[in-house]
Amino acid sequence: MQIVDWVSPLAQIPPGLAGILHDGPPVKPRPASTVLLLREGEPWEVLMMLRPGGADFAPGAHVFPGGSVHPEDRLLGDPGAGAAIRELFEELGILLARGPAGFATEQDAERLRLRLAHGVSFPLALKEARLAPAADELAYFARWVTPEQLRRRFDTRFYLARLPAGQEVHPQPGEVEAWRWVAPAEALADPKFNMVFATRRVLEMVAVEESAAALLERYRARRRVPIVRPVVRVVDGRFEVVSETLPATPRARWRRSR
Repeated sequence: MQIVDWVSPLAQIPPGLAGILHDGPPVKPRPASTVLLLREGEPWEVLMMLRPGGADFAPGAHVFPGGSVHPEDRLLGDPGAGAAIRELFEELGILLARGPAGFATEQDAERLRLRLAHGVSFPLALKEARLAPAADELAYFARWVTPEQLRRRFDTRFYLARLPAGQEVHPQPGEVEAWRWVAPAEALADPKFNMVFATRRVLEMVAVEESAAALLERYRARRRVPIVRPVVRVVDGRFEVVSETLPATPRARWRRSR
């Protein structure tokens, strides 16, 4: 029996999303990557950004920085990790990279922003600065494939990473309407904090740990990342996600010890 896990009126879907359903053969999903950037604190927080109303994907919704894998990302090693690092830098100015002198600084990031503004590719800008992507700072923890009923489909890898010391957020004009640090539990409890279903579900996956360090420890210990393939139905003008196609929300280890 199919059990409906989540139902949302079309009016609550970010503008534009309700119009991308189609009845033809499934579109091949595009590889994509996204990053949950973590900042330790009490409570710990994740960096989220608001997509402009005219954005191609999830307009008017809060999302994590990320985007499609580009051919140039293969020059950064693993294309998925490379895309995550590049997108995080292009959209929010945070640079996960290392050089002979150690981890990239705010000054390194500023020099790369200037090079990209002059049309230099991200891999070449890194090479010129004698920097290499710090893929080991990423913890790959989830993979979601967009339902077959949608015109725009992505095969998205989700990564966790810490905010590098000394670096500051520099949002990309036109791509980021607003940004904020937010505790996952706070975002999940706020009905006005607009998110697409996958974003909300991923937040539920990370909201279970008391600290960013414990969260990274949990998911770095994973040996296998399952692929989530949600099934969506539209019934009487409402989206329904069938729960049996979704993973169970993990339990919080720290809560069990109290």
